[in-house]
Amino acid sequence: MNPIRRNIQLTDGFVLLRPYRIEDADQFYHAAVESKSELMPWVTWITEDYSLNDAREWVQVLVNRWGKEAYDFAVFSASGGQFLGSGNLSDLNSECKSATLGYWVRTSRAKGGVATATSHLLIHFGFEELGLNRIAFTFATTNAASQRVAEKVGATREGILRNGICVRDKIFDATVFSIIPSDIRVGF
Repeated sequence: MNPIRRNIQLTDGFVLLRPYRIEDADQFYHAAVESKSELMPWVTWITEDYSLNDAREWVQVLVNRWGKEAYDFAVFSASGGQFLGSGNLSDLNSECKSATLGYWVRTSRAKGGVATATSHLLIHFGFEELGLNRIAFTFATTNAASQRVAEKVGATREGILRNGICVRDKIFDATVFSIIPSDIRVGF
């Protein structure tokens, strides 16, 4: 997998994805604080006392790991430019040409198709730009909303990883989905 340029943009006319920039930290912070109660069970980067400085530090991590550990994208509405959330391909494995897809959507825009649209764009990016053979989705079995998104994009449910996820010392069973290039349907 060759690193992809930082000026790439992915869009379907509904959402626009682009690599994070440090100047995204303020918008990231406001969306994260709005969504704190929904995010805290699933991610480790947000805390009860999350600050703007924390957001700046985290966005800097996302900028720095581009093309090395992950491809992290800020997600915006394509029409108005509102910051909607985040999407990424992480756990990059250059030997197997695989990655894990992840996302979060700010609470005020949840259940509106943003996660599904973001996932579609990331899947195409992964297969077409990175030449991946497999993209996995791994969610706590109790995270039904994320599992529905994986199903909507045509991922196959593979099974359960017992005690597969740990967030803040809480252990969860994880449901694993995957999608491979031959799963892509015409009109996807």
